[in-house]
Amino acid sequence: MSSERPFRPLAVVTGASSGIGLELATCCAKAGYDLLIAADEPAIEEAAARLRALGAVVEPIQADLATLQGVELLYQATEGRQVDALLANAGRGLGHAFLDQGLDGIRRVIDTNITGTLYLIHLIGRDMRRRNAGRILITGSIAGFMPGSFQAVYNASKAFLNSFSFALREELRGTAITVTCLMPGATETQFFDRAGMTDTSVGQAEKDDAAEVARIGFEAMQRGDGDVVSGFANKVQSTIANVTPAAVLAKRSRKMAEPGSAS
Repeated sequence: MSSERPFRPLAVVTGASSGIGLELATCCAKAGYDLLIAADEPAIEEAAARLRALGAVVEPIQADLATLQGVELLYQATEGRQVDALLANAGRGLGHAFLDQGLDGIRRVIDTNITGTLYLIHLIGRDMRRRNAGRILITGSIAGFMPGSFQAVYNASKAFLNSFSFALREELRGTAITVTCLMPGATETQFFDRAGMTDTSVGQAEKDDAAEVARIGFEAMQRGDGDVVSGFANKVQSTIANVTPAAVLAKRSRKMAEPGSAS
C-alpha cells in the first residue's frame, strides 16, 4: 500500500489570522483543502497551528498585503503549485470623519482592500485561466451598498469590491472559473476595535457570528454562486438600500458610525 499522502486541493486565504478569514480557512481545512494562509501579524502562526489540528497541511505567511511586495511574497510562496481556491478576505476599516483621518490611514485602507486584493487576484487568476479551473471568493460587504458617513473610505472600498466581483464573474463566464462575492454585515471580529469604532452604535451593537458568515460564504463559493449576503437581516437591509436615496442612506450611516453615537 502506498504511503503517499492523497491529493488535496490548495486554498489561499488572506486575512486569515482571525475573524472571518480564519473561519474561512477552517471551512477549507474541514472540506479537505491544504492551506496557504496570510496576514500581517504574528498571530498567523497560531492560526496555522489551529488549522493543522484539522488535518490540513498549512503554510503561514506573515506579509503586508497593502504592499505590492507583500502580495508578491505570498504569491511566490505558492511555488508554482496549483491554487484551486483563492479566498481574498484581507481587509481594513477606518472610522471617524474623512477630514479628521490621516492620509496614511486612508491609503492603507485603499491599498489593503483594493490594490492588494486586485493584485493577488490578477496573479492567481491568470494561473487559473491558463488551466481553466479555480474558485475565487472575494469578501465584499453590504456596506458597499450605502454611503458610509464616518467610514467613507471603507464603504467606498467595499462598493468597489462588490462591483468588481460581478464584472470579473461576467468576464469569466463560459470558463470553469467561478467568482463569488461574500457580502456580510457587521460581524463579531476585531474589525471595529482596529477601525477605532468601539464608541459607535454599530461598534457596540449585536453582530453576526464569524463562523456562520464564513460557512455561508464558503458554501456559496463551492456551489459557484455569484454572490451571497449572509443573514436575513442583512438581506433585508441590502434590498432596502437598493431603493433608498443615497442621501438618506448617508444620514442613516451617520447615526450608526459617528463617534460617540453609542447609547
